[in-house]
Amino acid sequence: MIATARRAAIDALSVIDSGDLDMGSAIARERAGLTDERDRALLLEVVTGTLRMQAALDYQLALRVKRPLIKLDAAVLRVLRMSAFQLIYLSRLPASAVINDAVEMTRRSGKSSASGLTNAVLRALARDRESLSWPSRENILEYFTVVHSHPGWLVERWLDRYGEPATEAWLEFNNEPAAMCLAVNRHLTTRAALAQELAEAGVETEPTERAAHGLRVIKGRAMSTAAFTEGRFIIQDEASQVIGELVSPPEGAIVLDLCASPGGKTIAISAAIGAGGVVIASDVRPQRVRLLARTLARCRVPNAKIVHVPAEGPLPFAPGTFDFVLIDAPCSGLGTVRRDPDIRWRRSADDLPGLAAAQRELLSRAAGLVKAGGRLLYSTCSSEPEENEDVVAAFLDGRPDFSQERSHRTLPFRDHLEAFFGAILRRAV
Repeated sequence: MIATARRAAIDALSVIDSGDLDMGSAIARERAGLTDERDRALLLEVVTGTLRMQAALDYQLALRVKRPLIKLDAAVLRVLRMSAFQLIYLSRLPASAVINDAVEMTRRSGKSSASGLTNAVLRALARDRESLSWPSRENILEYFTVVHSHPGWLVERWLDRYGEPATEAWLEFNNEPAAMCLAVNRHLTTRAALAQELAEAGVETEPTERAAHGLRVIKGRAMSTAAFTEGRFIIQDEASQVIGELVSPPEGAIVLDLCASPGGKTIAISAAIGAGGVVIASDVRPQRVRLLARTLARCRVPNAKIVHVPAEGPLPFAPGTFDFVLIDAPCSGLGTVRRDPDIRWRRSADDLPGLAAAQRELLSRAAGLVKAGGRLLYSTCSSEPEENEDVVAAFLDGRPDFSQERSHRTLPFRDHLEAFFGAILRRAV
């Protein structure tokens, strides 16, 4: 019988590969059927690790499979990758159990004829796992691409911009487990009070180093506490919190959060502007609007209103309405590769021009809503300048009534945070 966690992991990887669910949704669906916390932890570790280390796994498999990997059946390759990850990176697991389950999963997928291949390849890998060969560092691009398991086009970009030591530090960061960070709902509590409440519930935390109102979870299940269900915090990356802090609207301000879901920046801004201010929280997709509504209701945000906005055309607000407009623009997500490892394989350099064009269009649609003397925050969770500095520069070229006040980028090799970008743009009086 296949171990429960492995069966759940292969099912999650299957729906991720098919495109039916993203990684987070696939893992959440499989977790719901697991009662043992150890199985849940192994499910998460195997799925994220298999996606994260795919290039390294393929390198080792290719040395032991006589045909090109692309010619293997997708289900067989998925089993091989998942099992190779366990053999290479989870040495605490017995090799025999990993291999036996892999053979059974191959049969379960309807590919019984490939069970012998699965067995032979994984047994060869198990014999060699203490003495694996890797590309030489003499070809640093190939070495980084394989050993640190990132697409070559992205590694090459980072090498060109930041050099070898910084790039390697970034790649290593992306292959670490992502920390869970909490953003305090200042409508209901303080950072110190929340930390104490969580400690009493068995959740150990520490203050975030750069975000002023965040906590990093060290141990425990924060989302199982009353503090979460009663809305005293939300889950939000520290880098996202840092970029949100670029917004410093005065009390009583009228603010538009244009791409607001799931609501982290909305909650922080609504607390900053006080009862006399209003945040209009908007999003395009109905499911994102529903998620936003649930978050704001759970967190009991008193001064936010939700508006479903169209994907194209004029926005349903009068020109010059807002003191501050936030645009957390849809982007490649390449700054969040640590948390969402499958993004590295789903994106290519060819995606960037189209994304940048959509971002420029969104900026243009929203700019007229900023009142004279007001400000606009443009932000992304992308690492790439085409979606960040270049978008801002192109916007400013066409809008001489705006100027850049300041910008900030978080860099993994410098800040040990995901790669986020934000720029504050001020409209002339």
